[in-house]
Amino acid sequence: MEIAVDGMLGKLARWLRMLGFDTKYFNNMGDDEILRIASEENRVILTRDYQFFRKANARGVKAVFVEGKTHVERLANLSKHLGIKLEIEIERSRCPKCNAGIKPAGREEIKDKIPASTYKTYNEFWVCVGCGQVYWKGSHWEKINNMLSQARQIAYGKSG
Repeated sequence: MEIAVDGMLGKLARWLRMLGFDTKYFNNMGDDEILRIASEENRVILTRDYQFFRKANARGVKAVFVEGKTHVERLANLSKHLGIKLEIEIERSRCPKCNAGIKPAGREEIKDKIPASTYKTYNEFWVCVGCGQVYWKGSHWEKINNMLSQARQIAYGKSG
């Protein structure tokens, strides 16, 4: 499933990319242009704009009105509505910044691109094939997994 996210849901776009979904984020584009691109590329539109949601569906473009006040609630609702698995499989993940794929990187390959303390502490790294951003399972990794666990709890009443 490929996704188009309007300007109200930038952080959600980053989460969906980490979860492995090709997610285009449109923050400076009109509704008609987003509809055109989503239709041409067969993308599901995610929006918090109810009028845009109705307009998309009226034009035959699948759209989901994203409900929930927090990112956790939004992820839980999308999981239920679209069958999104709320687990990061690093080999499927995409760059949260640019949406390109990521690939494993050798320690020497990224040594000059990260802090020395990170290089000493971690052994596994990934690099974005588009923008070159380097990723590793640092302290933020636990926060990411905790949020996904909370979303699974809301969506399906189970943790872990």
